[in-house]
Formats: sequence, C-alpha cells, structure tokens
Amino acid sequence: MKNAVNWFEIPATNYERAKKFYETMLGITITDMHMPNVKYGMFPYDNDNNGVGGGIVEMEGAKPSADGITLYLNAGNDLIEPLGRVESAGGKILMPKTDIGENGYMAQLMDTEGNRIALHSWN
Repeated sequence: MKNAVNWFEIPATNYERAKKFYETMLGITITDMHMPNVKYGMFPYDNDNNGVGGGIVEMEGAKPSADGITLYLNAGNDLIEPLGRVESAGGKILMPKTDIGENGYMAQLMDTEGNRIALHSWN
C-alpha cells in the first residue's frame, strides 16, 4: 500500500456550482463523468504514479457537511493563491493560512455546498 487514501468524493447539492467553485479556486479543470442519476466530476490526478484522485458528486444520499472528516486538497506551491480566490468563487474562509511547522501550511474553508475543506501547501 502506497497511500493511506486513494479516492475521495465531495458531495454537492448543485454540481455545476460546486464544479465552478473548485475549478476557479484551484485553477484546474474537472472532467465530467456523469452516470445515470449521478452528476460526477473528476479532479485531475496522476494515476500512473499512484496519485490520489477524487471527484465531486451530486446524487441521492450524498449530503454536504461542515462536520466529520477534514479533506486536505493540494494547493500547489503556496496556498495563499487559491485561498485568495475562495470568496470571489462563493466560498468562505474559516481559517487563514496557518503555519504547521515542518508539515507546511494549511487553511480551512467552506465551499459553496456547505462542506468544510482544507488546503495544504509546503510554502
């Protein structure tokens, strides 16, 4: 086993709104992979090198939450850049960029769907 986590799903009540939020905040393209009765979009990831992948999902039973686990998304070289786009994309910053010592930096936010999400960077 190389990674403790190999896939994640972020629940959405409005797929298109959530997709726009994450694409804007992270500067990425999310690929639509819809299925019957499920709106699904995949974040880019490096499958060849056992990268961790994930998606946004709008379907029955997938409920956004500010409670529970904390998912840390890779914010690139410096999380201040995507964090600076959170509010203009419709989210809310809950915790600003915070130094976590030898583990880099983190911040927490609320996305457009009501999910508490964290960002991580080494700078």
